[in-house]
Amino acid sequence: MSFYDQLKFNADGLIPAIIQEQKTGRVLMMAWMNRTSLEKTVETRRTFFWSRSRQKFWMKGESSGHVQVVKDIAFDCDGDTLLIQVEQIGAACHEGYQSCFFRSLEGDGATFKVTEAQLETPEQIYGKK
Repeated sequence: MSFYDQLKFNADGLIPAIIQEQKTGRVLMMAWMNRTSLEKTVETRRTFFWSRSRQKFWMKGESSGHVQVVKDIAFDCDGDTLLIQVEQIGAACHEGYQSCFFRSLEGDGATFKVTEAQLETPEQIYGKK
């Protein structure tokens, strides 16, 4: 049985992928993959995803240059979630942070705080829109 046969894609043909910095263990982002994007990720050792909002196949870093070099691909016991360990080049977040998880709840949950420095602004990464 192949690796792909072990996976459970949802009704839309997608599977969630948690992206983690291999060296630090920091969770960088979560994105959706379809079989094609996963196959391209395995083939190229760069991350490719499916954008549900844009209905488009995309490579992480295609416009920012902030690519992810794949070091390991694992899947959970149910086969319905991927864990992809990477070497992150530049910011993982499109808002210019190392991780997309740069905000944490404070106190009773009414407020939050930014927990890391912004590496670049979106304008620096993508240019003025």
